[in-house]
Amino acid sequence: MRYITITTWEIADGADYNLALRAIEEKRIPALKSYGASRVTVIRTSDRTSAAITEWPDKITRDAAELQIDEVRKSIHRDDQTRMTGEMKGEIVADI
Repeated sequence: MRYITITTWEIADGADYNLALRAIEEKRIPALKSYGASRVTVIRTSDRTSAAITEWPDKITRDAAELQIDEVRKSIHRDDQTRMTGEMKGEIVADI
C-alpha cells in the first residue's frame, strides 16, 4: 500500500527562500527519489515555510530509506539554513 510522509520546514529569518528552494530542487528531491520515493511535492505555505509531501510505493521502501533521509536532514540546516518543524506519515487509506 502506498505510503506518504508530510514534512514541514522553515527557513531562517532573513534567508533567501529562492536559494532554499534551489537546494530542495537540486539536492533533496533527487535524494528522495534515489531512495525510492515515487513522487515529491513541495508547497510554499508562507514567506518562510514549506511543506513537502513525499509518496513512497510502500512503508517498507520508506523505512529502508530512514537512515539516508536522516543524514540529508542533518545536512539541510547546515547547508541552506532550513529546519524541519514537523512530520506526519502513514499509509494512504483513501484517494480520489
